[in-house]
Amino acid sequence: MPGRAWVFEQMLGVFYVHVPIRMSVIAMDAGGLFVYAPVAPTAECLALLRPLISKYGAIKHMLLPSVAPEHKVLAGPFAKNFPEAQLWTTDRQYAFPLNLPGTWLGLPSNAKFLSEASSQGGAQPFGPEFEYEILTAKASASSVYQDAAVYHKPSKTMLVCDAIQSISAEPPPILLSEPEYRRALLYHARDDPLEKVADTPEVWRKGWQRIALFATFFMPGPLIKLETNQWLSAAPKSPMPELGWAGVLPFTWSDATPVSFEALSAGGRPTVAPIIQIILSRSPTASRDWVEKICSWDFERVLPCHFDAPIEVRGAKLRESYAFLQKGTNSVPYCDADVAFLRDALDGLPPDLALFPTPLGSLRGTACTPGASAGSA
Repeated sequence: MPGRAWVFEQMLGVFYVHVPIRMSVIAMDAGGLFVYAPVAPTAECLALLRPLISKYGAIKHMLLPSVAPEHKVLAGPFAKNFPEAQLWTTDRQYAFPLNLPGTWLGLPSNAKFLSEASSQGGAQPFGPEFEYEILTAKASASSVYQDAAVYHKPSKTMLVCDAIQSISAEPPPILLSEPEYRRALLYHARDDPLEKVADTPEVWRKGWQRIALFATFFMPGPLIKLETNQWLSAAPKSPMPELGWAGVLPFTWSDATPVSFEALSAGGRPTVAPIIQIILSRSPTASRDWVEKICSWDFERVLPCHFDAPIEVRGAKLRESYAFLQKGTNSVPYCDADVAFLRDALDGLPPDLALFPTPLGSLRGTACTPGASAGSA
């Protein structure tokens, strides 16, 4: 970033479906550091922070911008390493199935709720160089989704948690940084439990396509489950036991995989994850208002908490990612076969968990076929 903002990345995921989880740090005009979406306070993370603290001053403010557990569980342990700093959170924090107090979830007792928006008379606890806007949307009958977007004027940088993403064809650098981390790419690049793949950039990209599809859609259209006896009998014969999981590889992929990934990635354009779109569509008015506000800021780049960053984009272009809110329909730029699992699974949830009905209807993608351009119908 232009001398004022830095990102710290770690890995998040299960079954080798690893994606980055990201903390952003900004040097404040008045001295000291502002931390957005704290990550795990590992020895490496704390060591990388020390030079910034020495140069710019102590951490003064930390913000938990979401109610999502993968962010919430890290904020408390991180904050304990900096007891003089103030931890701020969005105001609708909750736990499920029991709504436990924040201190029981590891948050410090002096944590403060951030008021709704700096533009609506809210306090400016981080100083006049920042603006922020909190989106609150109904996630289900008993829960909410929140995302606090923060605009840092001097660096023309916007920080956002989960409400936008960008996925390019190249694996995130953190997945290439260690041979141990590359195991995820090699594991998912295989087409058969008995296939041996090389540790090459081409194989990395193939594995990354599949990880990105898994992480976004959970059960993407090109995924093919293998018969139990097929993967179970193959497991002890794996030619790559170093990949772990006792040689188990219970799925393969169809030749539609590259088309699905192209529709998902589109060269790294900013997009809204389908599960987030479903949530935003339940509160379309609040979501539209939030999008209009953040897109009025004069930012030049966005730092989301997952997948690629920075995203070099301005407000007018970012607004296009939320066009479904203006159109009043839950159309997505992805292959319809990829969103089918989410659509069907969420339609079948019991009323106390259901994400539907929504005034924008169910998710609908495009008809993608192997050999066709992504997005063609």
